[in-house]
Amino acid sequence: MESFITRYRNLVVLLALLVAQLVGLAVQVRRTTGGTSTLDDTDPRGVRLIRLWANALISPPERLIHASKIGMAATWSNYIDLVHVRQQNKDLENTVDRLRLEEAALLEDARQGERLRAMLGFQQRYIYSTLAAQVYGSSGSDRSHDFFIDKGWRDGLKPDMAVITAEGIVGKVRDVFPHTAQVLAVNDTTSGAGVILETTRIRGVLRGDASGQLEVVGVTADQRIQPGEHVLTAGGDLIFPRGLPVGVVKKVVRDPDRDGLVDIILTPAAPLDRLDEVLVITSTEPRFPPQDEKDLAASATEEGTVPAAIKDQMKASEIMAEKLPGLIDPNLPPEQQPLNDNSNPNPAAQPPQPLHPDEFSPSANDDSNAGPGANSTPKTKNPPAAPASSGGGAMPAPNSKPQTTPRRNP
Repeated sequence: MESFITRYRNLVVLLALLVAQLVGLAVQVRRTTGGTSTLDDTDPRGVRLIRLWANALISPPERLIHASKIGMAATWSNYIDLVHVRQQNKDLENTVDRLRLEEAALLEDARQGERLRAMLGFQQRYIYSTLAAQVYGSSGSDRSHDFFIDKGWRDGLKPDMAVITAEGIVGKVRDVFPHTAQVLAVNDTTSGAGVILETTRIRGVLRGDASGQLEVVGVTADQRIQPGEHVLTAGGDLIFPRGLPVGVVKKVVRDPDRDGLVDIILTPAAPLDRLDEVLVITSTEPRFPPQDEKDLAASATEEGTVPAAIKDQMKASEIMAEKLPGLIDPNLPPEQQPLNDNSNPNPAAQPPQPLHPDEFSPSANDDSNAGPGANSTPKTKNPPAAPASSGGGAMPAPNSKPQTTPRRNP
């Protein structure tokens, strides 16, 4: 090393001087943002060349080291250090499934709450007594349309009770058990109900066909029956009360077995294929809302009591009756009371006497002697007939004048 410096001493000294000069210039000269160099130390926008050179020299290795560190950390965390990731993934999947089940349960509870609220409002407005029940099973056959509810004879249910919803009729109770009951739907082939069309007032029998559709059978063909007409219960079957919704006319088809009759296919008002809650009519006696019952009870308690205003009016009328003249005189006997007097207050006047009376003139004696049934026709006096002579000749009447022959003047 010493021999090298000794051998190239002049060159080493020259290089040292050049380096020292460059360092001195780099310390003094500033590089502006525009790319120009300046010696102004007061320029805040300038950066010393020594700093730029140091940054250019050190930044590439520093960026390389930083990028290598990030890459190694990502490789370790994403590919090597995965011991607990599988378990965490299973836990997250279980959490997602549980949240989905809870969401479905909450959604079903919300829908059930809406149905129960609508049913409760209908039950409060309905005039008959009803019992709410939950549908939990069906017959399991395509030919039979019946289902089970969670109420039985311990809850007051009896056979042939009507089962309805807020939308319309559903069926009737067929078999009753202690805590359950079997309901026969209206779309069953063995079911039946009396119905009436709302507009045309045509009556018929409601039954179900083999496919589970509602139809009104045995109806006389009528052009007034049109699709869209509402059908209601007629009340003649002693099961369903009058006026409950049954369905809407879908179409009218001819009866293939009987001429002149048609079958009316209906769209049911109640969702018979997706029932959840139903109402059983337990009593057909009218039931009033709570407010009406309070009003009736209040009126019953006040029955027999006369308000003070009515008493005052009655007292005033009695005082007025005492002051005003009446038809009953307390000083007269009952037979002479003015109320019992049937005589004519305006008697008819007597006719005037004639100046020259004759046999046709009415006389006061005749009028006074004639009763109400006497004949008013004046009587004429007929002279007695003269007796006939022996010779058969007619004798002149005594008062008659002799007949004279008229003479002719000469």
